[in-house]
Amino acid sequence: MSVSVVYAILVTSLATFLSRFLGAVSSQGIKETSKIFKWFNCLAYATLAALIARTIIFPVGVLNEAGYLLRLTVVILSLAVFFVSKKNYVYPTIFSAVCMAVLASYF
Repeated sequence: MSVSVVYAILVTSLATFLSRFLGAVSSQGIKETSKIFKWFNCLAYATLAALIARTIIFPVGVLNEAGYLLRLTVVILSLAVFFVSKKNYVYPTIFSAVCMAVLASYF
């Protein structure tokens, strides 16, 4: 492994853990019922929804080979698994990967 790859991993790890640490330290004074907390929570969910929509509508790489109908089908089935599993994130994540692989190989 080259030295530049190691440096890149170290710098990105430091940036990730530093921002998490600062978030944990600064969150001590914020109440979960405050308006600013609710605003950041809505902002986080909106960003996540936009990224998921972008991935489904404008995919990049191998996912681009799958059709819209196939991607939409996997999303709907994964949402069903999400609600059936009492809003567990692990099961629909694994299910979506397996379902996309199986359906993409047949269609």
